[in-house]
Amino acid sequence: MNIEIKISKKRISYKKAMLFLNKRVDEVKNGKKRELLWILEHPTTYTAGVSFNQKEILDKKIEIVQSNRGGKITLHNPGQKIIYFVINLNNRKKDIRKFINVIEKSVIQFLEAYKIIAKKDKKNIGIWVQQKKIAAIGIRVSRWVAYHGCSINISNNLNQYLKIIPCGLDNRKVTSIFKEKKIKPKNYENKLAEIFIKNIYQI
Repeated sequence: MNIEIKISKKRISYKKAMLFLNKRVDEVKNGKKRELLWILEHPTTYTAGVSFNQKEILDKKIEIVQSNRGGKITLHNPGQKIIYFVINLNNRKKDIRKFINVIEKSVIQFLEAYKIIAKKDKKNIGIWVQQKKIAAIGIRVSRWVAYHGCSINISNNLNQYLKIIPCGLDNRKVTSIFKEKKIKPKNYENKLAEIFIKNIYQI
């Protein structure tokens, strides 16, 4: 169960990333490629999960990219770090909730390094700092291969969230490491991958 770690320094378009990710899912299903953990950033992109509602688009001028992930509408933009997975749960415990718990735990542990106290919410998926969302999670599963992943707000422009109702939660706000601590972390991708890989191997 050797997971490939891929860290992209240049921003990757959402559509290009999805083509790569979906191809990798098929390859993992058929035993042709290893599982994957991919860390990257996207240019500014608004994506809609399978359960989004048109009412969640506040600025009708923005372009929305349809996605097959779970969840509602969200934003990806520079300064936000994306962690994509292709993990074969056939080789582990076939437990989606446990896999999501691993993602939540990993994000919380990463934020602890910046002295940010974060928590998960039983009612609303994602990671929260008080009542503000700092990380979003969207997972899809096909033949027990779990894919897509999560996003963590590092130092991105949070004002761009004002064009949508992020994740359908109109009574909550979003935050980032920069907003909480006034720092812009650098060269943390390897440490982030290390935290996730360690916890995934415990499934």
